[in-house]
Amino acid sequence: MTPVDYRRQTTLITGASSGIGAEFARRLAARGSGLVLVARRAARLEALAAELTAAHGVPVAVVPMDLSLPGAGQKLAAAVAERGLTVTSVINNAGFGTFGPFHGEDPQRLAEEIAVDVAALVDISRAFIEPLRAAGSGVLVNVASVAGYQPSPSMAVYAATKAFVLSFTEALWQESRGTGLRVLALSPGATSTEFFEVVGTDAADGGTPRQTVAEVVDVALRTLDRRDPPPSVISGRRNRVLVSLSRLLSRRRKVMVMGALFARNA
Repeated sequence: MTPVDYRRQTTLITGASSGIGAEFARRLAARGSGLVLVARRAARLEALAAELTAAHGVPVAVVPMDLSLPGAGQKLAAAVAERGLTVTSVINNAGFGTFGPFHGEDPQRLAEEIAVDVAALVDISRAFIEPLRAAGSGVLVNVASVAGYQPSPSMAVYAATKAFVLSFTEALWQESRGTGLRVLALSPGATSTEFFEVVGTDAADGGTPRQTVAEVVDVALRTLDRRDPPPSVISGRRNRVLVSLSRLLSRRRKVMVMGALFARNA
């Protein structure tokens, strides 16, 4: 595949106000990509847009939006069209988790979690994949998680949403072969972001060391820079080893191990 020339890209990034999304914005702006930044917090988006325009001279559009509401893909497509922009790359990074026994979780919060982590990601992918395939020179990155590789008691819904993202994105990778569009599922492990503040507990990291957002985005960009990128990548050697070892366990043993891990760190 031809290397991505980010100077010719306009990249839409969800969850861009902080964490991995903001780091993608900074790194892609440094490579010359125009940006469309999407998140709920307008003030943060505006501050980041001003920073990136001043530092790199790239055009940056801001679209404040709550992705838990229905129709996120069409609303974003309309907002992009209103600004006269053509999106050629997408980073679906928005998402959040919940932690605790499923029977004690707030049903409305779970519905919002599924809406953002799954429904919005699918809706946005569908809204933009045709122009992305037509452009044939950009990327579609869906942020999954190492949690998606095994069931996770205490994070049952979050892990299931990331398993969906992983499977869905790998399927799109195969469907997009030969179009020039690079499709990648990025699976970080525990990362130093606001994720744990939103979850409400540090126990959600399972007691594992946290990567920095720079380390996670490094892995994604190095993978996308390859001549023939794989459908998915796990960020961090330790995480890759743990996922490989988990494949040696039976389903029964795997879920018991994960349950004990989170119970120990709760």
